[in-house]
Amino acid sequence: MEATARGRFLLAFSVSLVAWWCQAQGWAPEEDHSLQIPKGWSHVGRVAPSDELVLIFALRQQNVEQLAKLVGRVSDLDSPQYGKYLSLEELRMLVQPSRLTLSTVHKWLVAYGIKGCKTISTMDFLECVMPACMAERLLPGAQFHRYVSGQRSAVRSPVPYSLPEELAEHIDFVGGLHRFPAQSMVVNTPLGKQDMAARHQHGRAAFHLGVTPSVIRQRYNLTERDVGASPNNSQACAQFLEQYFHPADLAEFMQLFARSFGHRSQVDQVVGHQGSGKAGLEASLDVEYIMSSGANISTWVFSNAGRHESQEPFLAWLLLLSNMSSVPWVHSVSYGDYEDSLSRAYLERVNVEFMKAAVRGLTVLFASGDEGAGCRKVAGGSHTFRPSFPASSPYVTTVGGTAFKNPFRVTWEVTDYISGGGFSSVFPMPDYQAAAVRNFLRSAPRLPPRSYYNSSGRAYPDLSALSDNYWVVTNRIPLPWVSGTSASTPVVGGIVALINDRRLQQGQPPLGFLNPALYKLQEKGPSDALYDVTQGCHLACLDAAVEGQGFCAGPSWDPVTGWGTPNFPQLLRALLSP
Repeated sequence: MEATARGRFLLAFSVSLVAWWCQAQGWAPEEDHSLQIPKGWSHVGRVAPSDELVLIFALRQQNVEQLAKLVGRVSDLDSPQYGKYLSLEELRMLVQPSRLTLSTVHKWLVAYGIKGCKTISTMDFLECVMPACMAERLLPGAQFHRYVSGQRSAVRSPVPYSLPEELAEHIDFVGGLHRFPAQSMVVNTPLGKQDMAARHQHGRAAFHLGVTPSVIRQRYNLTERDVGASPNNSQACAQFLEQYFHPADLAEFMQLFARSFGHRSQVDQVVGHQGSGKAGLEASLDVEYIMSSGANISTWVFSNAGRHESQEPFLAWLLLLSNMSSVPWVHSVSYGDYEDSLSRAYLERVNVEFMKAAVRGLTVLFASGDEGAGCRKVAGGSHTFRPSFPASSPYVTTVGGTAFKNPFRVTWEVTDYISGGGFSSVFPMPDYQAAAVRNFLRSAPRLPPRSYYNSSGRAYPDLSALSDNYWVVTNRIPLPWVSGTSASTPVVGGIVALINDRRLQQGQPPLGFLNPALYKLQEKGPSDALYDVTQGCHLACLDAAVEGQGFCAGPSWDPVTGWGTPNFPQLLRALLSP
């Protein structure tokens, strides 16, 4: 047996043995978490006992049911509490852990010599630094190993961890052990020969050679006057995995593509670490398009590089939101993972973090993903669709993708076949979308077999925008044919921020959690606030039952493009309070 093969065998045997032992110890809060090492990551070996790790302890919150009800009231257009959002201090008073939880967890950590942990305003997370040897004593069963993917490194435990039984009612999960950083969702597709010929054939002004801010504005009916003016308005995008934007790229992008309308060419605030390495394609895309769609609006970038090996950058972003009394009203995030790869404890707790954002009046938008309905093999060799999270959270607004029917003309839109969508396997269908989804399930002429999806789960996306063939400037180079829901999400984010701008100018509160208002608006009757996308299907499993096809777009809401794409002046009119 070769040394590498013998090493893999010994690691697998060790992992199995420790997993069996862990199940007999205490309480395992994430025993259902997938322990499969993601594709692209290679095992290097055990970490040194003295290597420092960062662990995040999610402390059990209070009044979560009350929080969910309050989100519904402040987000419902017909509620007398609509727009009466909580301050961070009011939120802390509602959800902060009990004194018993705080004291129990504190005593447990101190007993192991762990002091000086950082907390946040709502007191429901602790961030602790400790050597690997202490972390393994603190969390029986855990074994910290090093993994690499290209230039990136991560330290994770390939086996479950456990906690003392007496902590079961006080800690939801411990971050920094299992979840690997998700891969970038943005796609760069070079032109083929036929596309190049088409570019030369269609060179007149009526045609375009890829999506730019002027194309976005033409399609969604934004004029040169549709720019921000409120000093109290703001928008943001979040970056992970050492994805950085370059200010010089942003300035060049605006110079090339945003001459016809007022705009800003600088980000107002970077929260976190902004590295000096090469610009990331996804970071460049996000910043350039939220700032050109939400033009002249103060923009922040949350930069969570994730270089600290045992840190979870997505959790770090959530902690930042929970620890800042003043944050932008709109957040665009192009990030996702598979529901089935995450523990229920993690999913449910992160979902509560989105409730916390909603009750503060924040609009949080997530990309629906670029794998259509997704696909995974289940027991017996059959398949099922694979929903994405946080896209499947009922407390975020999820953005799908479309493409022009004629790729070189500003025409009506069809489904972008990569557009993520489907039904959550974890979260039940929220009341705000029940009627729309049932209508789709009743009226769709063709549906995949019911064994492939959970028809009673939270359905997504909620709406869409163009996601195909964008121009981006990155590392001072204008790059064409960038695609993905990573593009459509910041576009919608900027448009929502523009609507907030008008509302704030009129003394109205920002939109906050958008979904209840969006679904109620569309269900009241025919509306021209969103362009209904009715053609095209997205991809799924390549098997005999579905033959590579997931769901198909249709009239009204569908799990491919949601309600459709924005018609700005009509959407603005509909969402401005009378």
